Amino acid sequence: MDKNKPEKNVKQNQWLLIELPIMEYTKAWDLQNNLVEARKDGVIDKDIVLLLEHPSVFTIGRRGGLKNLTVSEDFLEKAGIPVIHVERGGDITFHGPGQIVMYPILDLRAARLGVIDYVGMLEEVMIRTASDWGIEAGRNPKNRGVWVGNNKLGSIGIAIRRGISFHGMAFNVTLSLEPFGWINPCGLQNIVITSMERELSRKVSIDKVRDAVKRHVEDVFSVEFVMSDLGKIPVPRYSI
Repeated sequence: MDKNKPEKNVKQNQWLLIELPIMEYTKAWDLQNNLVEARKDGVIDKDIVLLLEHPSVFTIGRRGGLKNLTVSEDFLEKAGIPVIHVERGGDITFHGPGQIVMYPILDLRAARLGVIDYVGMLEEVMIRTASDWGIEAGRNPKNRGVWVGNNKLGSIGIAIRRGISFHGMAFNVTLSLEPFGWINPCGLQNIVITSMERELSRKVSIDKVRDAVKRHVEDVFSVEFVMSDLGKIPVPRYSI
């Protein structure tokens, strides 16, 4: 071997990456549950990452309730925004177009990752992505997620079933922030939710941000993405 030639950094661990268009929350949730079962049963032998956006929706995690909704349910019904209770951690949050959502279906035991370390790595992906655009984001150990000063830029909420993690992270890029004013985000009062566009006061390409997220996931988790699609995965097919 030529000792003067640098060795190629080969990442042994491969994750499947499925990039989806805007997908209804309940459909993505159902898909995650099917993937978790397939991963747990060994039908799928690789971890999988879903990368997508959602239409406008409020979701409430295990610790949450309607007490942190600051408008009436009638108001939301007229606005056409559903409220869905899910099994992830955390309280209430908003998803909408312009927010990058990443759902890793990850066998934590096989990856030898503890929950705290895993959450920290998801935060690191968002911190590095924000930094690519000159945004200095950081952590708040009392409130997980990613913050720019006292303003929250990205959220994390996961669930674990028999060692398989699902749900994941939501990173605000270009989405409308108005609906966050209708809730106490993450169950916290008097906080401001921000986005990359708000921090930069200019337009941001969500496609470029998505590419950065993918690159940083590979670096932070020391994995290589293999592009795939739902047609190649042995779970029920979904119309998207």
